[in-house]
Amino acid sequence: MREGEVKIQRRLRNRRDSPVASISSVYRPLPGAWDEVLTESGEVRPHWQAFTQGLMGYEPEEMRRRWDLGQRLLRDNGVTYNVYGDPAGLDRPWRLDPLPLVLAADEWAHIASGVEQRATLLEAIIDDLYGGRNLVSRGLLPSALLHANPGFLRPCHGWRPAGGRHMHVYAADLARGPNGQWMVLGDRTESPSGSGYALENRSIVGRVLPELHRSLQVERLGPFFDALRRSLQMLSPRHKDDPRIVLLTPGPYNATYFEHAFMARQLGITLVQGEDLTVRDNNVYLKALTGLQRVDVIFRRTGGVWCDPLELRGDSTLGVAGLLQSAKAGNVALANAIGTGLLDGASLMGFLPALARDLLGEELSLGSVATWWCGEPDACAYVLNNMERLIIRPAFVNRDRPAVGAALTESQAAELRQAINTRPWDWVAQELGGTSTVPVWTGGHLESQHCVLRVFALATERGWQVLPGGLARLSAERDLLATRLQAGGGGSKDVWITSTAKRDSQAVLRARAPAVRLTRDNRDLPSRVADNMYWLGRYLERCEATTRLLRAMLGHMEDSLAQDDAEQVRSIVRTMTRLGLELPPDALADHPESLPQRLREEVGHLEAEILDGDVIGRLNSVVLTMQAISGLAMENMTRGPQWLFLDSGRRIERAIGLVETISGALTDAESEDAVPLELLLEVWDSVMTYRSRYLAAPRLAGVLDLLLCDESNPRSLGFQVATLARHMDLLANMGDDSGFYQPEQKLMTILSGTIRTTDVVVLSRYERDAGYHDAERLLDFLQSRLWELSEQVSRTYFTHAQWRLPTAPKVMLP
Repeated sequence: MREGEVKIQRRLRNRRDSPVASISSVYRPLPGAWDEVLTESGEVRPHWQAFTQGLMGYEPEEMRRRWDLGQRLLRDNGVTYNVYGDPAGLDRPWRLDPLPLVLAADEWAHIASGVEQRATLLEAIIDDLYGGRNLVSRGLLPSALLHANPGFLRPCHGWRPAGGRHMHVYAADLARGPNGQWMVLGDRTESPSGSGYALENRSIVGRVLPELHRSLQVERLGPFFDALRRSLQMLSPRHKDDPRIVLLTPGPYNATYFEHAFMARQLGITLVQGEDLTVRDNNVYLKALTGLQRVDVIFRRTGGVWCDPLELRGDSTLGVAGLLQSAKAGNVALANAIGTGLLDGASLMGFLPALARDLLGEELSLGSVATWWCGEPDACAYVLNNMERLIIRPAFVNRDRPAVGAALTESQAAELRQAINTRPWDWVAQELGGTSTVPVWTGGHLESQHCVLRVFALATERGWQVLPGGLARLSAERDLLATRLQAGGGGSKDVWITSTAKRDSQAVLRARAPAVRLTRDNRDLPSRVADNMYWLGRYLERCEATTRLLRAMLGHMEDSLAQDDAEQVRSIVRTMTRLGLELPPDALADHPESLPQRLREEVGHLEAEILDGDVIGRLNSVVLTMQAISGLAMENMTRGPQWLFLDSGRRIERAIGLVETISGALTDAESEDAVPLELLLEVWDSVMTYRSRYLAAPRLAGVLDLLLCDESNPRSLGFQVATLARHMDLLANMGDDSGFYQPEQKLMTILSGTIRTTDVVVLSRYERDAGYHDAERLLDFLQSRLWELSEQVSRTYFTHAQWRLPTAPKVMLP
């Protein structure tokens, strides 16, 4: 046992010897609501007793220390969510409370059974509405409720999806009313969000409160995700042992993009956007580096209406043209199937009890919150007469927030009544007496907040399997119908299902995976991702180079500004401009005597904007950060395609920057003394190397040899070109086995040969009439070839043209 754990156990033993205060002494539930922890008389509910006793054994300082760890883990893991329409909402930190919501095993069994029953019912309804529509013809569902719903996608009518079902993942939002009974607030049938956040919450809270997590025998979440992976595999229309599965995401601006990336990693599948896929001959392909790779299963997180601009929304840039036709042909499986958003929301909730009796021959185990669809005249009249008691929301899922009738002004209420009278079928109203409350750790103390529970279910070969936990969402407001996961909610909690039975160690073992096919390749890398990695490398290097130039400029100007040497300041600014530092067009327009004062004022403004006033120190910090990223990539990234493109981008950018800097230093130089040799060495971090070799003042031939030709200097052009030559060989071998050199390899042969045969003594000669003509001509040639290399890499690996992406190996003609 580690020393830290020994200290914790010792503190816990000491606390057991002393009386522990009750949680009722530090926690006060909100009046009028069912509290999950305390009864009306202030007693701790039985299934919370073990947890609260353990929690109260922690000193406040110990709890703060533990939660500091939890918040650090959230930051380190990059757990975020986005808020639609809010520029400040991009990459907001995920809000998690360290205290879980604890539910008893018998109560959870009732919830799980009710969710399974509801999922079965909704699947039967979807199957009927996209099939014979008997429910409409028999009058069990109004026709307007179906045809007014934008989630009813007519191109999907008559389609029987892969696996014989439409819905593979389902979620229900539950709330406990004042009577202690759980009720369903809404159904999520399109592409339910939150299960990935639930798993991430569990990993954080399990590390913050490990002793309590173990002692309560909390049900594990891992088997659910193992089952999800197996279910996706079994949907494959081709080989089921090792199908190609992708997770289709709308992209990084989606509210729950973190979860999409997290789930892809957790399930071991490829994260793709619509532009990464294409349809050829009714088959879906992934645009990978090595060509088109056929896709078997798509785990869909993009809204159904956006999935296919050919048959659905023509203005969609998130989908794949021809995707629906490919799915109809049975060539690709979708989970969930396109069209399942038909039942997303609350529009059908008022009809579900009768539908359950008709389709299942059962009463609903989990009741729904009272719901009125305004498309029925009687229901519409009731809503208009009782608006102050109801929550008014769109009948069909969209991003409009529900309206709390009691909170509306007179003009807002009149406007809403007008909207309902104009299009009554677009609105539903719900009535909820309240939601239960839970303790939340806030600022070192416990406060009471309302919560809603999202429960997830998965369709497997044996029926529906419910995640033994869920995602609890929090709000300080009494009514949580007005909050959603996509709206940020107010926070979240892990959900613990306790078990009194000792867990069988054999029962929790994961199912045996099929025999692994050994590989060291990552050939499913989308070319879009490779493009992003390449340009990430280029921008990182460009940032570092610009920072080094700016740091050198400020460092050299300090003495000149202190001496008020206007001519020297002007010379430094002119030299930095030649070396590639972009300055305002009027930087040299001032009168020479006024330039130092202007620069002094600008530096002063920079120092004022920085808290510690140390501009050069901040620039040093930027350089160190860039070097840390480089070190992380060198030491932690496998040498696969992603690393190759990241490093190639850095090498190309560094090579181009180095050539441009040396070219600028030689431009208009009237002698070797006019070439800023020391500045070149400083900017390219080669001062120490030069001094260790020559022990004398810099000379042009030595500097050119060190920065252009010396392949042992990691900052030299020769080193960049030699490294790029190896990278181009590796990339070419991934997609072509013809044995012929590819265009990028030919370019590298030219560049390598040119640099290795360069005579720096000749380049360093100054001619009275032509200056450094030979050097400038060589540098212009190298610069044009490097830019040609960059364009060739883009054409070869990043352009999604059909001719660049063969679906079969090339056949050599005799």
